[in-house]
Amino acid sequence: MDFDWKQLTAELDSVGCALTPQLLTPAQCAEISGLYDEVERFRATIDMQRYRFGSGQYRYFDHPLPELVAALRAAFYPHLLPIAREWADRLGKPAPWPDTLDEWLDDCHHAGQTRPTPILLRYQAGDWNALHRDLYGDLVFPLQVVIGLDRPGVDHVGGEFLLVEQRPRAQSRGTVTPLPQGQGLIFTTRDRPVESARGWSAAPVRHGVSTVRSGIRHTLGLVFHDAA
Repeated sequence: MDFDWKQLTAELDSVGCALTPQLLTPAQCAEISGLYDEVERFRATIDMQRYRFGSGQYRYFDHPLPELVAALRAAFYPHLLPIAREWADRLGKPAPWPDTLDEWLDDCHHAGQTRPTPILLRYQAGDWNALHRDLYGDLVFPLQVVIGLDRPGVDHVGGEFLLVEQRPRAQSRGTVTPLPQGQGLIFTTRDRPVESARGWSAAPVRHGVSTVRSGIRHTLGLVFHDAA
């Protein structure tokens, strides 16, 4: 991942999300989205309307993760780790994340968070995702990644990624990002540090997906802590 991490970090500090350069080829995107109908690869299927999460469906991968999904998760972690530690330092919070993803996942598992969290999402016309956070337990990594697998404006219309930040003593701010095929959006999981005259404070952040107006939208979600 030979990206301009200084620039990506600056964008995360500015708005809470940052779009990466190309991660996956169209063939790799098709390979991953094509797994959706291989139900045996997943530990759970969630009907969002049933739980009032929105409308649509997503599936959590089971062990073993597909090789490409596991490789992406492992490749991102060391680049996101310094950002996570810096954010924790600004907020005066502990930074419990070790140097490697394997060590961090071991910590999650020892705490009872043993279920894998990489997620494959499928939205069709009329589907949407309510604003939420992906926490899953007491141990939380503060950044995550979503990767677009289809072509906005070609394979689907609508379905933009939404990020809403509750600013201290101010009205909320929204950020809208279409997800190009094969590119990833790094974003904050729960909150992020914002600076004011009073110093650093944690601004709560939630994310979701706007209504898909037509077509089908697939995305791959990479969460870096496992679930209880």
